[in-house]
Amino acid sequence: MNISSIIGRLTKETTLAYTPAGKALLKNGVAVRRDRERTDFINIVAFDKKAELIANHFKKGDQIGINGSIITGSYEKDGKKVFTTDVMVNSITFIDGNKKEDK
Repeated sequence: MNISSIIGRLTKETTLAYTPAGKALLKNGVAVRRDRERTDFINIVAFDKKAELIANHFKKGDQIGINGSIITGSYEKDGKKVFTTDVMVNSITFIDGNKKEDK
C-alpha cells in the first residue's frame, strides 16, 4: 500500500504551471519537523483542482496537510542520472485558521 500523510509548511510561493494538454500543475516542497533538530523537505506534486486549490489558498510558510502517494522518477542532468521522490497529492487539509478541508 502506497499512502503518505504529511503536515508541514510550504517551502516556496505557490505558482501554477500548465501541461501542454492544459492541466494545472503545481510543484512545491513541504518542510516537516522530524524532531527538535531535524527537518525533512518533501517534494509535492498536484494536478487540476488540487493544484488550483493550493495555489489559491496557500502561500510560502503556510501549514498544510497532505495525503497522497509516493512517486519516483529519474531524469538525465549533465550526463548523470538524477532520481526523484515526490508525494502526489490526493487530498489537502487546511491546518491554520478557520479554513475548510478538501477531499
